[in-house]
Amino acid sequence: MKRLQRRVSKRVKGSNNRKKAVAQLAKLHLKVSNIRSDAIHKLTTYLAKNHSEVKIEDLNVKAFLKNHKLAGAIADCGMYEFKRQLEYKTEKFNSKLTLVDRFFPSSQICSSCCNNRISMPLKVRVFECPSCGNIQDRDFNAAKNIERWFEGIFVPERSEHQAVSSTASACGVDKQRWQSCYRYDETGS
Repeated sequence: MKRLQRRVSKRVKGSNNRKKAVAQLAKLHLKVSNIRSDAIHKLTTYLAKNHSEVKIEDLNVKAFLKNHKLAGAIADCGMYEFKRQLEYKTEKFNSKLTLVDRFFPSSQICSSCCNNRISMPLKVRVFECPSCGNIQDRDFNAAKNIERWFEGIFVPERSEHQAVSSTASACGVDKQRWQSCYRYDETGS
């Protein structure tokens, strides 16, 4: 693509050779677009057919596109189209699509002890829990937290000391689900 774009820019405007180069470039753009579209269709169909529940984060894609360093990669992966296709395909195959709240700090909470909320800039790619010593890839840790997410989940407050000493129960959350991940104290402290 880079070679073809260079070829177009070097041709004289209005010439037949430029028209041929533009046609070649357009053909390549169409081919890349078809490959991306096919990949998204295959993946969303697989997820909707083979899983009873699919959980994805409801991200603010427009905000990602404003970041000039991420914009190209975000636009290429087609996040909105992925979500749109999952929505109608999960209905078609009788599976459930759960959109995780965009403000849920999935990459900042430890998936092992579920109690720490660590402030992490995007450039930090490895999650390290100061409390339990859990070390794993940031995205893998976030995926585990998204898998456990449910409506009304308690989110620990961000701590400057990188650890929360105690947690309180969340209103409306059943105790069994709460105890499976988060520490629960009967006194509520």
